[in-house]
Amino acid sequence: MQQSFTSEQLIQYLYHETSAADTLAISDALDSNFELREEYEDLFQAYLELPKVQFGANPKILKNILCYSEMTAVERHC
Repeated sequence: MQQSFTSEQLIQYLYHETSAADTLAISDALDSNFELREEYEDLFQAYLELPKVQFGANPKILKNILCYSEMTAVERHC
């Protein structure tokens, strides 16, 4: 039985967000299905071209969170 996979499932596979069973099934399908392999390679190429974003919280926001946490803490740690 040939199972077909969606682009969404291939993206989940690309980001390692599939279950163990799905990972094995997709890996096997990629080995045996040329068209699926081409689609995966296109998605992988697009993934490599995405900008590498680094997220950083504003220091003022972090300070506010820590202050709020301190004010609402049940136990004092200092």
